[in-house]
Amino acid sequence: MGLQQNSIKAVLTLAYQSFGVVYGDLSTSPLYVYRSTFSQKWQLHEDDTEILGVLSFIVYTLTLVPMMKYILFVLSADDNGEGGTFALYSLLCRYAKLSMLPNQQPIDKELSTYKLDQDVLDAKGSKVKLFLEKHKNARTALLIVVLLGTSMVIGDGILTPAISVLSAVSGIEVAAPNLHEHVVDVIACLVLVGLFALQHFGTRKVGFMFAPIVLTWLFCISSIGIYNIVRWNVGVFRALSPYYMYNYISKMGAAGWASLGGILLSITGTEAMFADLGHFSRSSIKIAFTFVVYPSLVLAYMGQAAYLSKHHADIQRSFYKSIPEAVFWPVFVVATLASVVGSQAVISATFSVIRQCSALGCFPRVKVVHTSKNIYGQVYIPEINWILLILCLAITIGFRDTILIGHAYGIAVITVMFVTTCLMSLVIVVVWQKSIWLALCFLVFFGSIELLYISAALVKVPEGGWVPLVLSGMFMAIMYVWHYGTKKKYQFDVQNKVSMKWLLTLGPSLGIVRVPGIGLIYTELVTGVPAIFSHFVTNLPAFHEVLVFVCIKSVPVPYVPPQERYLIGRVGTKEYRMYRCILRYGYKDIRIDDHDFENQLILSIGEFIQTEAAQTWVPSSNEGSVDGKMAVVGTSARNGMAFTVSELEDLEQSSYGTPLSKSLSVPSLQDLSEIESPDVGRKRRVRFELPESPDVDPSIRNELMQLIEARDAGIAYILGHSYVQAKKSSSLLKKFVIDVLYSFLRRNCRGSAVALSIPHICLIEVGMIYHV
Repeated sequence: MGLQQNSIKAVLTLAYQSFGVVYGDLSTSPLYVYRSTFSQKWQLHEDDTEILGVLSFIVYTLTLVPMMKYILFVLSADDNGEGGTFALYSLLCRYAKLSMLPNQQPIDKELSTYKLDQDVLDAKGSKVKLFLEKHKNARTALLIVVLLGTSMVIGDGILTPAISVLSAVSGIEVAAPNLHEHVVDVIACLVLVGLFALQHFGTRKVGFMFAPIVLTWLFCISSIGIYNIVRWNVGVFRALSPYYMYNYISKMGAAGWASLGGILLSITGTEAMFADLGHFSRSSIKIAFTFVVYPSLVLAYMGQAAYLSKHHADIQRSFYKSIPEAVFWPVFVVATLASVVGSQAVISATFSVIRQCSALGCFPRVKVVHTSKNIYGQVYIPEINWILLILCLAITIGFRDTILIGHAYGIAVITVMFVTTCLMSLVIVVVWQKSIWLALCFLVFFGSIELLYISAALVKVPEGGWVPLVLSGMFMAIMYVWHYGTKKKYQFDVQNKVSMKWLLTLGPSLGIVRVPGIGLIYTELVTGVPAIFSHFVTNLPAFHEVLVFVCIKSVPVPYVPPQERYLIGRVGTKEYRMYRCILRYGYKDIRIDDHDFENQLILSIGEFIQTEAAQTWVPSSNEGSVDGKMAVVGTSARNGMAFTVSELEDLEQSSYGTPLSKSLSVPSLQDLSEIESPDVGRKRRVRFELPESPDVDPSIRNELMQLIEARDAGIAYILGHSYVQAKKSSSLLKKFVIDVLYSFLRRNCRGSAVALSIPHICLIEVGMIYHV
């Protein structure tokens, strides 16, 4: 009983917290829906045909899309608890060979977060799955659809702050009608500048007040809604009959159909219920929407409709005009705060989506700052933040009208939802192994609703609707060009990697002078020796006595447990002292600048050497024929570890006192040799030991001792400084994409050395030209 109470309490706590993150955007839609819907300034009929028809559309849209589609279906398609466009794509990539990530390995399927249903794998592949796996163009089209949805999410990050803040601030015009028309624009711009300027503090710093603000806002709009219904027109409940939707379209004709572009704004922010699933739980999001958000929004829209039925002239200011005068200013303040909260959530989601794109090789490298140590996944991207601010201000100043911004906003919102519907249909067939007819029913039912709204929104393209099309086209071009160039570069690496036969002909000394130290060669290859190695050896006939090929790659899962992150293997024979280290990250993993990477690498290689001799682990498929066997290192405790490490407290480069000593929580740590690794503003002192033990084989002991001595001599990082060019025989389009667009993005994105936090004093760059 006690466990059940704790479980219920945890769900309710998460439901409370979700108000400030998930529902800020959706709950502020009553600010602008009626104004955008009646933008054509119709003459309203006395029988309230238009008002009841619009209200009926709003109620049924809220019921069919957020309640039925997302609450009943979409939230069930999570990827290890994560939601969003990439979660659906990740699920599809694991259950079918659809992934565009080039360096996947069979051993990746052994990750605990891969979670493949064996019954699904054993089942006969559906025709849809086989078709997608067989046709490359179909897989490319699927990727483009995913990128389209992603680019529209970025568009939301630009349009949501503009329309939400401008709609909230415009309430001043109701209280002070003689105010100069530009005052509202200036105030909105100041609020937006402040909002984006505070992004580097992170959501957590002000997150404690988000949920109370949204709950207060929902209480205000529902209470005002009830007040307006009782005072002005109880008969608005008639709109619950779908007859009024039919009556509205039949009487208004094309004008009524075009007005659906405003009605669809009532479901803005719905996608956040799925996208933010990873921060909460399925039950908490369902409870919050079903019992609080949904009834509050329905009452708010009914209240506005009741007021408008008696005040046709106030159609352009329906929300603020319907507020009782006694509570106008408190509600205005809460509305402004709620719009900021909703905007904050969308901006944070934009940062998260761009980070995921970058992890999957679909966006140029950018600086990612993690703003919370306690809440996983909250990030801030400085370059994107200021780009969003500039575009947001340009839209606010350029349009200065929520109606025009609403036309643009609607297209972005409904396109993301339609992409989710398409991907969900594939998940039903490929992942859930349900009938293709069930998937078609889902696609036709919800897709037809969304296509109806899309068709109405596209009519508004000349009146502001072109904005999301231009923005999404721009971001899609960036993402696809980067993905295309990165894929071609990887294919060049695969085709030009050094053969093991060439390596074997060099003999144990590799035909060059072996100098003390460890050399870390960064490459995207998971097998074979990269061309950068032969290029380096050709120009500089000397190399470190211990060589490690380091590959940092993404896998189609949201997270990789830290104890499963390292894959260690051997390249060539033991005499070469050459190893391969593959670090695996999920698309939502935090790639922290780990200053202890060198020490973790040494420990992992040492553990690999010991387990290799004991043969207590399972090799990955047949990769041993080329590189030697690969092992997941870190899954077992280091009992009996051949060498151990102890660490002294960080030495700050200042005159404040002396360093304190501490020990790492690794069994039997002792001191032997002291090494320093350069870092920004600090030094770390680490000691490794090779304890005396008669059980350790002399050859293993010798190899471990060489590893420690090489670490003591220092570590060098070798990176390829590549220049990618299209082949002379390439088409003009390919030359433009590679030589102009891709090269421009590479020159202006974050450098590899900076992204990997490599100290310049230890960096060696090897120049290479890639003809792709």
